[in-house]
Amino acid sequence: MKICVAQLNYHIGNFESNLKKMMNAIEDAKSQNADIICFAELATCGYPPRDFLEFDDFIRLSNESIHQLQKMSHDIAIVVGSPSKNPRAEGKDLYNSVFFLYNGEIQHVQHKTLLPTYDVFDEYRYFDPADKFEVVSFKGKKIALTVCEDIWNIGNENPLYTICPMDEMMPHKPDLMINVSASPFSYSHAEERLHILRCNANRYKVPIFYVNQVGAQTELIFDGGSVVVSPDGVIYEEMSYFVEENKVFDLESVIRGGVKKEQPKDKIKDIHDALVLGLQDYFNKLGFAKAVLGLSGGIDSAITLVLAVRALGKDNVRVLMMPSQFSSQHSLDDALVLAEKLGIYYNIIPIKEMYDSFMIHLQPIFQDAPFNVTEENIQARIRGILNMAISNKFGNILLNTTNKSEMAVGYGTLYGDLCGGLSVIGDVYKTDVYRLAAYINKDENIIPQNTISKPPSAELRPNQKDSDSLPEYDILDPILYKYIEECKGPDEIIKEGFDETLVKRILRLVNINEFKRHQTAPVLRVTSKAFGVGRRMPIVGKYLS
Repeated sequence: MKICVAQLNYHIGNFESNLKKMMNAIEDAKSQNADIICFAELATCGYPPRDFLEFDDFIRLSNESIHQLQKMSHDIAIVVGSPSKNPRAEGKDLYNSVFFLYNGEIQHVQHKTLLPTYDVFDEYRYFDPADKFEVVSFKGKKIALTVCEDIWNIGNENPLYTICPMDEMMPHKPDLMINVSASPFSYSHAEERLHILRCNANRYKVPIFYVNQVGAQTELIFDGGSVVVSPDGVIYEEMSYFVEENKVFDLESVIRGGVKKEQPKDKIKDIHDALVLGLQDYFNKLGFAKAVLGLSGGIDSAITLVLAVRALGKDNVRVLMMPSQFSSQHSLDDALVLAEKLGIYYNIIPIKEMYDSFMIHLQPIFQDAPFNVTEENIQARIRGILNMAISNKFGNILLNTTNKSEMAVGYGTLYGDLCGGLSVIGDVYKTDVYRLAAYINKDENIIPQNTISKPPSAELRPNQKDSDSLPEYDILDPILYKYIEECKGPDEIIKEGFDETLVKRILRLVNINEFKRHQTAPVLRVTSKAFGVGRRMPIVGKYLS
Protein backbone atom coordinates (compact mmCIF):
# COMPACT_ATOMS: atom_id res chain seq x y z
CA MET A 1 0.00 0.00 0.00
CA LYS A 2 1.25 3.49 -0.88
CA ILE A 3 0.25 6.51 1.18
CA CYS A 4 0.71 10.11 0.05
CA VAL A 5 1.18 12.82 2.66
CA ALA A 6 0.05 16.14 1.17
CA GLN A 7 1.49 19.08 3.11
CA LEU A 8 -0.36 22.09 1.71
CA ASN A 9 -0.84 25.79 2.43
CA TYR A 10 -4.55 26.50 2.91
CA HIS A 11 -6.40 29.82 3.00
CA ILE A 12 -9.23 30.24 5.52
CA GLY A 13 -12.55 30.50 3.73
CA ASN A 14 -11.01 30.26 0.25
CA PHE A 15 -12.83 27.05 -0.63
CA GLU A 16 -12.08 27.25 -4.33
CA SER A 17 -8.33 27.63 -3.82
CA ASN A 18 -8.15 24.96 -1.12
CA LEU A 19 -10.10 22.51 -3.25
CA LYS A 20 -7.94 23.19 -6.31
CA LYS A 21 -4.76 22.57 -4.30
CA MET A 22 -6.14 19.26 -3.06
CA MET A 23 -7.31 18.20 -6.50
CA ASN A 24 -3.88 18.89 -7.97
CA ALA A 25 -2.27 16.90 -5.16
CA ILE A 26 -4.68 14.01 -5.80
CA GLU A 27 -3.73 13.89 -9.48
CA ASP A 28 -0.06 13.93 -8.52
CA ALA A 29 -0.60 11.11 -6.02
CA LYS A 30 -2.51 9.07 -8.59
CA SER A 31 0.37 9.45 -11.03
CA GLN A 32 2.59 7.84 -8.40
CA ASN A 33 0.11 4.99 -7.86
CA ALA A 34 -0.75 6.05 -4.33
CA ASP A 35 -3.61 4.20 -2.67
CA ILE A 36 -4.38 6.89 -0.08
CA ILE A 37 -3.76 10.63 0.06
CA CYS A 38 -3.93 12.50 3.37
CA PHE A 39 -4.73 16.18 3.89
CA ALA A 40 -4.63 18.29 7.05
CA GLU A 41 -7.13 19.15 9.77
CA LEU A 42 -10.04 21.30 8.49
CA ALA A 43 -8.33 21.38 5.09
CA THR A 44 -11.52 22.22 3.21
CA CYS A 45 -12.04 25.52 5.03
CA GLY A 46 -8.61 26.30 6.49
CA TYR A 47 -7.53 26.40 10.13
CA PRO A 48 -8.42 28.12 12.42
CA PRO A 49 -11.75 29.33 10.96
CA ARG A 50 -12.93 30.67 14.33
CA ASP A 51 -16.37 32.34 14.20
CA PHE A 52 -16.76 31.66 10.48
CA LEU A 53 -17.93 28.28 11.80
CA GLU A 54 -21.09 29.97 13.07
CA PHE A 55 -22.22 30.72 9.50
CA ASP A 56 -24.40 28.00 7.94
CA ASP A 57 -23.15 28.99 4.51
CA PHE A 58 -19.54 28.41 5.60
CA ILE A 59 -20.42 24.86 6.62
CA ARG A 60 -22.37 24.36 3.38
CA LEU A 61 -19.30 25.32 1.36
CA SER A 62 -17.14 22.97 3.43
CA ASN A 63 -19.58 20.15 2.71
CA GLU A 64 -19.57 21.02 -0.99
CA SER A 65 -15.79 20.60 -1.01
CA ILE A 66 -16.22 17.14 0.49
CA HIS A 67 -18.72 16.27 -2.25
CA GLN A 68 -16.28 17.43 -4.93
CA LEU A 69 -13.50 15.35 -3.40
CA GLN A 70 -15.79 12.32 -3.32
CA LYS A 71 -15.96 12.49 -7.10
CA MET A 72 -12.17 12.11 -7.26
CA SER A 73 -12.01 9.14 -4.90
CA HIS A 74 -12.69 6.31 -7.38
CA ASP A 75 -9.02 5.42 -7.90
CA ILE A 76 -7.64 6.64 -4.60
CA ALA A 77 -8.83 6.98 -1.00
CA ILE A 78 -8.86 10.53 0.36
CA VAL A 79 -8.38 11.38 4.04
CA VAL A 80 -9.34 14.99 4.70
CA GLY A 81 -10.30 17.20 7.62
CA SER A 82 -13.51 19.23 7.51
CA PRO A 83 -16.23 20.45 9.91
CA SER A 84 -19.37 18.34 10.05
CA LYS A 85 -22.83 18.84 11.49
CA ASN A 86 -23.79 17.31 14.81
CA PRO A 87 -27.19 15.66 14.17
CA ARG A 88 -28.07 15.50 17.84
CA ALA A 89 -30.21 18.12 19.49
CA GLU A 90 -27.87 18.41 22.46
CA GLY A 91 -24.27 19.61 22.39
CA LYS A 92 -22.46 21.93 20.01
CA ASP A 93 -23.64 22.21 16.42
CA LEU A 94 -20.42 20.88 14.88
CA TYR A 95 -17.70 18.28 15.00
CA ASN A 96 -14.11 18.72 13.91
CA SER A 97 -13.96 15.66 11.67
CA VAL A 98 -11.72 13.61 9.43
CA PHE A 99 -13.41 12.00 6.40
CA PHE A 100 -12.34 8.82 4.61
CA LEU A 101 -13.56 8.99 1.01
CA TYR A 102 -13.39 6.12 -1.47
CA ASN A 103 -15.30 4.90 -4.52
CA GLY A 104 -17.21 8.16 -4.64
CA GLU A 105 -18.61 7.67 -1.13
CA ILE A 106 -17.97 8.71 2.44
CA GLN A 107 -16.72 5.43 3.87
CA HIS A 108 -16.07 6.65 7.39
CA VAL A 109 -16.08 9.82 9.51
CA GLN A 110 -14.14 10.09 12.76
CA HIS A 111 -14.65 13.13 14.95
CA LYS A 112 -11.96 14.81 16.98
CA THR A 113 -12.10 13.88 20.65
CA LEU A 114 -9.64 16.16 22.44
CA LEU A 115 -10.61 19.78 21.87
CA PRO A 116 -7.82 22.09 23.03
CA THR A 117 -8.88 25.25 24.83
CA TYR A 118 -5.59 26.87 25.77
CA ASP A 119 -3.03 29.25 24.29
CA VAL A 120 -4.15 29.98 20.69
CA PHE A 121 -6.76 27.19 20.64
CA ASP A 122 -10.45 27.63 21.36
CA GLU A 123 -12.04 24.53 19.85
CA TYR A 124 -14.52 23.73 22.58
CA ARG A 125 -16.20 27.01 21.68
CA TYR A 126 -17.34 25.41 18.41
CA PHE A 127 -17.10 21.62 18.49
CA ASP A 128 -18.51 18.65 20.34
CA PRO A 129 -16.07 15.82 21.16
CA ALA A 130 -16.34 12.34 19.66
CA ASP A 131 -18.02 9.60 21.63
CA LYS A 132 -17.50 6.75 19.14
CA PHE A 133 -14.16 5.21 18.24
CA GLU A 134 -14.01 3.00 15.20
CA VAL A 135 -11.47 2.15 12.53
CA VAL A 136 -11.93 2.02 8.77
CA SER A 137 -10.99 -1.05 6.69
CA PHE A 138 -9.26 -0.45 3.40
CA LYS A 139 -7.49 -2.97 1.14
CA GLY A 140 -7.01 -5.42 3.96
CA LYS A 141 -5.74 -2.86 6.49
CA LYS A 142 -7.49 -1.36 9.49
CA ILE A 143 -6.81 2.37 9.79
CA ALA A 144 -7.22 4.48 12.92
CA LEU A 145 -8.02 8.10 12.05
CA THR A 146 -7.14 10.78 14.58
CA VAL A 147 -7.19 14.56 14.52
CA CYS A 148 -4.25 16.63 15.81
CA GLU A 149 -4.63 16.86 19.62
CA ASP A 150 -6.00 13.32 19.79
CA ILE A 151 -2.45 11.94 19.89
CA TRP A 152 -1.33 14.29 22.68
CA ASN A 153 -2.88 12.26 25.50
CA ILE A 154 -0.85 9.08 25.45
CA GLY A 155 -2.24 6.47 27.81
CA ASN A 156 -4.46 9.15 29.38
CA GLU A 157 -1.49 10.83 31.06
CA ASN A 158 -2.32 14.38 29.95
CA PRO A 159 -4.09 16.07 32.89
CA LEU A 160 -6.15 18.22 30.50
CA TYR A 161 -8.16 15.23 29.33
CA THR A 162 -9.96 12.17 30.69
CA ILE A 163 -9.96 9.99 27.59
CA CYS A 164 -7.32 8.69 25.19
CA PRO A 165 -8.73 8.19 21.67
CA MET A 166 -6.10 5.69 20.53
CA ASP A 167 -6.61 3.58 23.65
CA GLU A 168 -10.29 3.41 22.69
CA MET A 169 -9.42 2.33 19.13
CA MET A 170 -6.85 -0.33 19.99
CA PRO A 171 -9.44 -3.11 20.65
CA HIS A 172 -10.18 -2.86 16.90
CA LYS A 173 -6.50 -3.77 16.25
CA PRO A 174 -5.58 -1.05 13.75
CA ASP A 175 -2.66 -1.71 11.40
CA LEU A 176 -1.72 1.95 11.09
CA MET A 177 -2.70 5.40 12.25
CA ILE A 178 -3.26 8.54 10.18
CA ASN A 179 -3.28 11.82 12.07
CA VAL A 180 -4.47 15.00 10.33
CA SER A 181 -3.16 18.11 12.06
CA ALA A 182 -2.98 21.87 12.07
CA SER A 183 -0.09 22.34 14.47
CA PRO A 184 1.23 25.93 14.65
CA PHE A 185 4.91 26.74 14.76
CA SER A 186 6.91 27.80 17.73
CA TYR A 187 10.68 27.38 17.74
CA SER A 188 10.53 24.64 20.39
CA HIS A 189 7.50 22.75 19.09
CA ALA A 190 9.08 20.52 16.44
CA GLU A 191 11.05 18.50 18.99
CA GLU A 192 7.98 18.17 21.22
CA ARG A 193 5.99 16.93 18.24
CA LEU A 194 8.57 14.27 17.36
CA HIS A 195 8.65 13.13 20.97
CA ILE A 196 4.86 12.72 21.05
CA LEU A 197 4.88 10.77 17.80
CA ARG A 198 7.64 8.45 19.01
CA CYS A 199 5.71 7.81 22.22
CA ASN A 200 2.57 6.96 20.25
CA ALA A 201 4.45 4.52 18.03
CA ASN A 202 6.16 2.89 21.00
CA ARG A 203 2.86 2.47 22.84
CA TYR A 204 0.69 1.25 19.97
CA LYS A 205 3.31 -0.49 17.78
CA VAL A 206 1.77 0.80 14.55
CA PRO A 207 3.18 3.05 11.82
CA ILE A 208 1.97 6.64 11.97
CA PHE A 209 1.37 9.03 9.10
CA TYR A 210 1.15 12.54 10.52
CA VAL A 211 0.18 15.29 8.07
CA ASN A 212 0.51 18.92 9.10
CA GLN A 213 -0.43 22.01 7.14
CA VAL A 214 2.04 24.72 6.16
CA GLY A 215 1.54 28.47 5.76
CA ALA A 216 0.45 31.41 7.87
CA GLN A 217 -3.02 32.44 8.96
CA THR A 218 -2.60 36.01 10.25
CA GLU A 219 -0.41 35.60 13.36
CA LEU A 220 -0.31 31.79 13.37
CA ILE A 221 2.42 30.20 11.28
CA PHE A 222 2.21 26.51 10.38
CA ASP A 223 5.56 24.94 9.64
CA GLY A 224 4.63 21.68 7.94
CA GLY A 225 7.23 19.13 9.02
CA SER A 226 4.83 16.24 8.43
CA VAL A 227 6.16 12.99 9.86
CA VAL A 228 6.11 9.27 9.12
CA VAL A 229 7.02 7.02 12.05
CA SER A 230 7.84 3.33 12.00
CA PRO A 231 6.21 0.99 14.54
CA ASP A 232 9.47 0.87 16.53
CA GLY A 233 9.30 4.63 17.17
CA VAL A 234 11.99 5.59 14.66
CA ILE A 235 11.28 8.71 12.60
CA TYR A 236 11.15 7.22 9.12
CA GLU A 237 10.92 10.67 7.56
CA GLU A 238 10.28 14.22 8.61
CA MET A 239 9.19 16.32 5.64
CA SER A 240 10.32 19.84 4.78
CA TYR A 241 9.58 22.90 6.87
CA PHE A 242 7.82 26.05 5.65
CA VAL A 243 7.15 24.77 2.12
CA GLU A 244 4.42 22.74 0.45
CA GLU A 245 5.36 19.16 -0.32
CA ASN A 246 3.65 15.94 -1.45
CA LYS A 247 5.42 12.68 -0.74
CA VAL A 248 4.41 9.06 -1.30
CA PHE A 249 5.48 6.38 1.17
CA ASP A 250 5.39 2.60 0.86
CA LEU A 251 3.65 1.20 3.93
CA GLU A 252 5.68 -2.01 4.01
CA SER A 253 8.93 -0.06 3.88
CA VAL A 254 7.76 2.12 6.77
CA ILE A 255 6.83 -0.98 8.78
CA ARG A 256 10.28 -2.47 8.18
CA GLY A 257 11.84 0.81 9.30
CA GLY A 258 15.58 1.14 9.25
CA VAL A 259 15.63 4.66 7.81
CA LYS A 260 15.92 7.75 9.95
CA LYS A 261 15.45 11.14 8.32
CA GLU A 262 14.86 14.10 10.60
CA GLN A 263 15.13 17.72 9.56
CA PRO A 264 17.89 19.72 11.27
CA LYS A 265 16.62 22.07 13.98
CA ASP A 266 18.09 25.55 14.36
CA LYS A 267 16.16 28.02 16.50
CA ILE A 268 17.24 31.21 14.76
CA LYS A 269 17.06 29.82 11.23
CA ASP A 270 13.58 28.49 11.96
CA ILE A 271 12.45 31.85 13.38
CA HIS A 272 13.84 33.59 10.30
CA ASP A 273 12.08 31.21 7.89
CA ALA A 274 8.84 31.40 9.87
CA LEU A 275 8.80 35.20 9.81
CA VAL A 276 9.47 35.31 6.07
CA LEU A 277 6.60 32.87 5.47
CA GLY A 278 4.36 34.81 7.87
CA LEU A 279 4.99 38.02 5.95
CA GLN A 280 4.44 36.38 2.57
CA ASP A 281 1.14 34.81 3.50
CA TYR A 282 -0.20 37.84 5.35
CA PHE A 283 0.27 39.93 2.23
CA ASN A 284 -0.67 37.31 -0.36
CA LYS A 285 -3.80 36.06 1.40
CA LEU A 286 -5.08 39.58 2.06
CA GLY A 287 -4.29 40.73 -1.47
CA PHE A 288 -1.62 43.21 -0.39
CA ALA A 289 1.55 43.68 -2.43
CA LYS A 290 3.71 46.45 -1.00
CA ALA A 291 5.09 47.37 2.43
CA VAL A 292 6.55 50.47 4.03
CA LEU A 293 8.46 50.91 7.28
CA GLY A 294 10.50 53.51 9.07
CA LEU A 295 14.23 52.77 8.83
CA SER A 296 16.07 54.37 11.72
CA GLY A 297 19.53 52.85 11.51
CA GLY A 298 18.73 50.64 14.51
CA ILE A 299 18.77 46.87 14.54
CA ASP A 300 15.00 46.28 14.85
CA SER A 301 14.04 48.19 11.71
CA ALA A 302 17.05 46.70 9.90
CA ILE A 303 15.96 43.14 10.68
CA THR A 304 12.35 43.91 9.73
CA LEU A 305 13.46 45.41 6.42
CA VAL A 306 15.59 42.40 5.46
CA LEU A 307 12.77 40.00 6.30
CA ALA A 308 10.31 42.10 4.29
CA VAL A 309 12.59 42.18 1.24
CA ARG A 310 13.09 38.41 1.42
CA ALA A 311 9.35 37.85 1.74
CA LEU A 312 8.00 40.40 -0.74
CA GLY A 313 10.88 41.33 -3.02
CA LYS A 314 12.89 44.55 -3.06
CA ASP A 315 10.56 46.26 -5.52
CA ASN A 316 7.65 45.88 -3.10
CA VAL A 317 9.29 47.45 -0.05
CA ARG A 318 10.06 51.10 0.60
CA VAL A 319 11.28 52.94 3.67
CA LEU A 320 11.19 56.37 5.20
CA MET A 321 14.21 57.76 7.04
CA MET A 322 13.01 60.48 9.40
CA PRO A 323 15.93 62.00 11.31
CA SER A 324 15.30 64.55 14.03
CA GLN A 325 17.67 66.95 15.77
CA PHE A 326 18.42 64.09 18.18
CA SER A 327 19.30 61.54 15.50
CA SER A 328 22.95 60.69 15.08
CA GLN A 329 24.57 61.00 11.68
CA HIS A 330 25.87 57.43 11.91
CA SER A 331 22.31 56.12 12.32
CA LEU A 332 21.22 57.85 9.12
CA ASP A 333 24.36 56.62 7.39
CA ASP A 334 23.69 53.03 8.53
CA ALA A 335 20.13 53.25 7.24
CA LEU A 336 21.32 54.55 3.87
CA VAL A 337 23.93 51.80 3.55
CA LEU A 338 21.33 49.10 4.22
CA ALA A 339 18.70 50.58 1.89
CA GLU A 340 21.21 50.86 -0.95
CA LYS A 341 22.59 47.38 -0.25
CA LEU A 342 19.10 45.93 -0.60
CA GLY A 343 18.25 48.07 -3.60
CA ILE A 344 15.00 49.44 -2.19
CA TYR A 345 13.28 52.78 -2.71
CA TYR A 346 13.69 55.27 0.13
CA ASN A 347 12.89 58.84 1.10
CA ILE A 348 14.55 61.04 3.70
CA ILE A 349 12.16 63.38 5.51
CA PRO A 350 13.73 65.35 8.39
CA ILE A 351 11.17 65.99 11.11
CA LYS A 352 12.80 68.86 13.06
CA GLU A 353 10.64 71.57 11.48
CA MET A 354 7.46 69.56 12.07
CA TYR A 355 8.50 68.94 15.67
CA ASP A 356 9.29 72.64 16.16
CA SER A 357 5.86 73.56 14.79
CA PHE A 358 4.19 71.30 17.36
CA MET A 359 6.24 72.90 20.13
CA ILE A 360 5.32 76.41 18.99
CA HIS A 361 1.61 75.62 19.05
CA LEU A 362 1.83 73.75 22.35
CA GLN A 363 4.02 76.32 24.13
CA PRO A 364 1.09 78.39 25.45
CA ILE A 365 -0.24 75.22 27.07
CA PHE A 366 3.05 73.60 28.12
CA GLN A 367 4.63 76.96 29.09
CA ASP A 368 7.87 76.21 30.95
CA ALA A 369 7.20 72.53 31.72
CA PRO A 370 10.46 70.58 31.34
CA PHE A 371 11.21 68.29 28.39
CA ASN A 372 10.03 64.76 29.12
CA VAL A 373 8.43 61.73 27.46
CA THR A 374 5.78 64.02 25.96
CA GLU A 375 8.26 65.57 23.55
CA GLU A 376 9.76 62.15 22.81
CA ASN A 377 6.33 60.76 21.93
CA ILE A 378 5.54 63.71 19.66
CA GLN A 379 8.55 62.76 17.55
CA ALA A 380 7.45 59.14 17.39
CA ARG A 381 3.92 60.19 16.41
CA ILE A 382 5.16 62.51 13.67
CA ARG A 383 6.98 59.52 12.21
CA GLY A 384 3.86 57.41 12.57
CA ILE A 385 1.83 60.01 10.65
CA LEU A 386 4.40 60.13 7.84
CA ASN A 387 4.52 56.36 7.54
CA MET A 388 0.74 56.14 7.49
CA ALA A 389 0.58 58.88 4.86
CA ILE A 390 2.72 56.74 2.54
CA SER A 391 0.56 53.75 3.41
CA ASN A 392 -2.67 55.57 2.56
CA LYS A 393 -1.41 57.34 -0.56
CA PHE A 394 0.35 54.40 -2.22
CA GLY A 395 -1.22 51.34 -0.61
CA ASN A 396 1.91 50.17 1.20
CA ILE A 397 1.07 48.30 4.41
CA LEU A 398 3.03 49.68 7.34
CA LEU A 399 5.17 47.10 9.12
CA ASN A 400 5.67 47.48 12.86
CA THR A 401 9.30 46.99 13.93
CA THR A 402 8.90 46.68 17.72
CA ASN A 403 10.57 43.66 19.34
CA LYS A 404 9.03 41.53 22.10
CA SER A 405 11.19 42.95 24.89
CA GLU A 406 10.04 46.49 24.13
CA MET A 407 6.44 45.47 23.59
CA ALA A 408 6.45 43.61 26.92
CA VAL A 409 7.49 46.60 29.03
CA GLY A 410 5.65 49.26 27.02
CA TYR A 411 8.79 50.80 25.54
CA GLY A 412 6.92 52.18 22.55
CA THR A 413 4.55 54.98 21.62
CA LEU A 414 0.92 54.37 20.76
CA TYR A 415 0.05 55.94 17.40
CA GLY A 416 3.77 56.36 16.86
CA ASP A 417 6.30 53.56 16.52
CA LEU A 418 3.59 51.06 17.56
CA CYS A 419 1.64 51.82 14.37
CA GLY A 420 1.39 49.16 11.70
CA GLY A 421 -0.72 46.54 9.96
CA LEU A 422 1.52 43.67 11.09
CA SER A 423 4.05 43.29 13.88
CA VAL A 424 6.92 41.35 12.33
CA ILE A 425 9.30 40.81 15.27
CA GLY A 426 6.90 41.44 18.15
CA ASP A 427 7.43 37.86 19.35
CA VAL A 428 11.24 38.03 19.11
CA TYR A 429 13.13 39.06 22.23
CA LYS A 430 15.87 41.65 21.72
CA THR A 431 18.63 39.15 22.46
CA ASP A 432 17.26 36.96 19.66
CA VAL A 433 17.05 40.00 17.37
CA TYR A 434 20.84 40.19 17.60
CA ARG A 435 21.08 36.49 16.83
CA LEU A 436 18.85 37.03 13.79
CA ALA A 437 21.23 39.75 12.62
CA ALA A 438 24.17 37.36 12.93
CA TYR A 439 22.23 34.72 10.96
CA ILE A 440 21.36 37.21 8.20
CA ASN A 441 25.02 38.24 7.99
CA LYS A 442 26.43 34.71 8.11
CA ASP A 443 27.35 34.59 4.41
CA GLU A 444 27.44 38.27 3.53
CA ASN A 445 27.64 41.52 5.49
CA ILE A 446 24.12 42.79 4.80
CA ILE A 447 23.24 44.64 8.00
CA PRO A 448 25.96 47.21 8.78
CA GLN A 449 28.16 46.14 11.67
CA ASN A 450 27.67 49.50 13.36
CA THR A 451 23.91 48.87 13.48
CA ILE A 452 24.61 45.65 15.38
CA SER A 453 27.37 46.84 17.70
CA LYS A 454 26.18 50.28 18.81
CA PRO A 455 24.14 50.59 22.03
CA PRO A 456 20.42 50.48 21.20
CA SER A 457 18.69 53.84 21.38
CA ALA A 458 15.38 55.41 20.41
CA GLU A 459 17.28 58.70 19.79
CA LEU A 460 14.42 60.84 21.07
CA ARG A 461 16.56 63.00 23.37
CA PRO A 462 20.28 63.86 23.55
CA ASN A 463 22.58 60.85 24.09
CA GLN A 464 19.65 58.56 24.87
CA LYS A 465 20.22 54.81 25.31
CA ASP A 466 17.68 52.05 26.00
CA SER A 467 19.66 51.18 29.13
CA ASP A 468 18.72 54.57 30.59
CA SER A 469 15.18 53.26 31.05
CA LEU A 470 15.61 49.49 30.98
CA PRO A 471 18.11 46.94 32.29
CA GLU A 472 20.47 45.45 29.75
CA TYR A 473 18.57 43.08 27.48
CA ASP A 474 20.58 40.02 28.55
CA ILE A 475 19.17 40.64 32.04
CA LEU A 476 15.71 41.80 31.01
CA ASP A 477 14.89 39.01 28.55
CA PRO A 478 15.33 36.04 30.94
CA ILE A 479 13.00 37.73 33.45
CA LEU A 480 10.42 38.39 30.75
CA TYR A 481 10.70 34.82 29.48
CA LYS A 482 10.06 33.35 32.92
CA TYR A 483 7.03 35.59 33.45
CA ILE A 484 5.49 35.42 29.96
CA GLU A 485 6.38 31.98 28.61
CA GLU A 486 6.79 30.06 31.89
CA CYS A 487 4.04 31.93 33.81
CA LYS A 488 6.19 32.26 36.93
CA GLY A 489 5.29 34.81 39.57
CA PRO A 490 7.72 37.25 41.19
CA ASP A 491 8.64 35.08 44.15
CA GLU A 492 9.52 32.15 41.88
CA ILE A 493 11.68 34.35 39.66
CA ILE A 494 13.42 36.01 42.60
CA LYS A 495 14.26 32.58 44.07
CA GLU A 496 16.15 31.82 40.87
CA GLY A 497 18.63 34.56 41.74
CA PHE A 498 17.22 37.68 40.11
CA ASP A 499 17.20 41.00 41.94
CA GLU A 500 13.92 41.47 43.82
CA THR A 501 13.49 45.17 43.08
CA LEU A 502 14.26 44.66 39.40
CA VAL A 503 11.90 41.71 39.04
CA LYS A 504 8.98 43.56 40.62
CA ARG A 505 9.65 46.63 38.50
CA ILE A 506 9.81 44.64 35.25
CA LEU A 507 6.68 42.60 35.98
CA ARG A 508 4.80 45.74 36.90
CA LEU A 509 5.81 47.30 33.57
CA VAL A 510 4.50 44.26 31.72
CA ASN A 511 1.13 44.43 33.45
CA ILE A 512 0.46 48.17 33.29
CA ASN A 513 1.22 48.26 29.55
CA GLU A 514 -1.39 45.68 28.59
CA PHE A 515 -3.55 48.50 27.21
CA LYS A 516 -0.89 49.26 24.60
CA ARG A 517 -0.71 45.70 23.37
CA HIS A 518 -4.47 45.61 22.94
CA GLN A 519 -4.14 48.46 20.44
CA THR A 520 -1.25 47.18 18.33
CA ALA A 521 -1.03 45.11 15.18
CA PRO A 522 -1.26 41.30 15.09
CA VAL A 523 2.07 39.72 16.04
CA LEU A 524 3.64 36.90 14.05
CA ARG A 525 3.93 34.03 16.56
CA VAL A 526 7.25 32.19 16.88
CA THR A 527 7.36 31.36 20.61
CA SER A 528 5.08 29.30 22.79
CA LYS A 529 3.44 32.42 24.27
CA ALA A 530 3.08 35.38 21.95
CA PHE A 531 1.19 38.58 22.63
CA GLY A 532 -2.24 38.33 21.04
CA VAL A 533 -4.82 35.54 20.94
CA GLY A 534 -2.62 33.16 22.91
CA ARG A 535 -2.11 35.47 25.90
CA ARG A 536 -5.32 36.92 27.29
CA MET A 537 -4.72 39.29 30.17
CA PRO A 538 -7.10 41.87 31.64
CA ILE A 539 -6.21 45.48 30.97
CA VAL A 540 -7.50 46.54 34.38
CA GLY A 541 -6.08 44.30 37.08
CA LYS A 542 -4.32 44.62 40.41
CA TYR A 543 -1.87 41.69 40.18
CA LEU A 544 1.65 43.16 40.66
CA SER A 545 0.45 46.65 39.77
